[in-house]
Amino acid sequence: MRKFAVFAVVSLLTHAAMAATPALDGAWVVDLSAEPGKPYTQPMQLTLHADGRVEGRFYGSTIEAGRWKEDRGRLCASFRTSDGVGPYHSAVCLDGTIARGQTWAEHRNFLFNWNATRPQP
Repeated sequence: MRKFAVFAVVSLLTHAAMAATPALDGAWVVDLSAEPGKPYTQPMQLTLHADGRVEGRFYGSTIEAGRWKEDRGRLCASFRTSDGVGPYHSAVCLDGTIARGQTWAEHRNFLFNWNATRPQP
């Protein structure tokens, strides 16, 4: 009986920890297509830490700084990457199973809206 109780407690704690993992965490395929019929995608990997930090990679660059927050019914993250010339500021919010984001690069004079989905197995 004691072994069962320990198993039950460990199972409940594991389930609670898994439920607390933000749904933005993990691998994404970002659709950066600028023209219909010309697909262009890039990988994004996000690690959302319990203390609000975001780490990972986007568009082949390491996330240099980032934060995430769940508030007002939305789970969102913002982070900075670089192309070696200047910073790229990105923000993304979870919308069901789709991550909707935008990236601003002042030095390139553009703001780009994008969507991301989970990679297909």
